[in-house]
Amino acid sequence: MKHLRFYFDPISPYAALAFERLPEALAGCSYSVEYRPILFAALLHAVGQKGPAEIEHKRQWTFRQIAWAAHKLGIPMQVPAQHPFNPLPLLRLAWASAPAGGTPNRLTVEKIFRHVWRAQGADAASPERLAALTQELNPPRDPASEEIKENLRDASEQALKLGVFGVPTIEVDGKLFWGLDALEMVAAYLRGDPWFEQGDWEAAARARPGVVRRAMH
Repeated sequence: MKHLRFYFDPISPYAALAFERLPEALAGCSYSVEYRPILFAALLHAVGQKGPAEIEHKRQWTFRQIAWAAHKLGIPMQVPAQHPFNPLPLLRLAWASAPAGGTPNRLTVEKIFRHVWRAQGADAASPERLAALTQELNPPRDPASEEIKENLRDASEQALKLGVFGVPTIEVDGKLFWGLDALEMVAAYLRGDPWFEQGDWEAAARARPGVVRRAMH
């Protein structure tokens, strides 16, 4: 059995769709999943990028593509009233809902994603809705505590050290698979596709198209 780490931020519609799609995409594979909430904005800051919603034409394409993907996959999805929004309360709630030293379970993560992406366009950051979700999840730890804030910081920093640059990212055996469309690739790896064992994975990463190499004299 392979152990997967699913890195996510509920602000990401791609992460929301990948979460919903995961069981079907990996059907028949032997695996366990550890869900790790991280701050997407910290990844963007580390690599010096803007978020998709901060670039107007990219925002338009992102939500068109997400709407299409949700339609094709048969997954209900509604864009929240405000996007981007501050995901920190939801990320901290996710960690607070996990036992000390553990990570949130799938049901917790499902409720948080659906709070954002299946709420008929409601405000994901509404204090009233956040309070209701907190009451429903009844976390064993305080989401506002320094312990929880440290959990989130540590998880985000560890993800960066691994090379995670976006969400969703799935890590298995040290390999990083990024994006909704990488789920089939993950499934192939779990099923033992020989492509991963014959050097193609490493060779593809070494390719540098467009890089001009000077001739040696």
